[in-house]
Amino acid sequence: VAMETVSLEHQIQSVQRHIAFLKKEQMELLHDLHLEILRLQKHCSELTHDLEIKELEARQQDVLDRELEEKCRAMEAQLQEKEKDNLELRKELRHKETLVAALRSSLRNKERRFLDELKRRSHRVTILDTELQKQTEAAAYLS
Repeated sequence: VAMETVSLEHQIQSVQRHIAFLKKEQMELLHDLHLEILRLQKHCSELTHDLEIKELEARQQDVLDRELEEKCRAMEAQLQEKEKDNLELRKELRHKETLVAALRSSLRNKERRFLDELKRRSHRVTILDTELQKQTEAAAYLS
């Protein structure tokens, strides 16, 4: 019986050592798990913060995009208005070019008629001058 008691005591001590070892291992494991939880919480907080910043930037970018779209639409409207104005100015320019061409043509016709009239009168003056000269000679001869 004494042997059995010693053996039993050794077994109890062995079990107690195993329990102490397991408690120590469990405490270390719990400590490591606690540290890992804290690290993961910190990482999660950092990711949440990054996500919030990215969402804020995305919202700001959306606002900028909308502003740029509005400016683009306004510029496109101005461009269309300017193109319309240019079209009207081109029509007016073509009309005025036509008028200028007609005026030039008319001016050339008037200039040609004027030169023709000038030649005719110059010829008439030459004829009258010749007749005057003949009459002056005839009058001088008769005198």
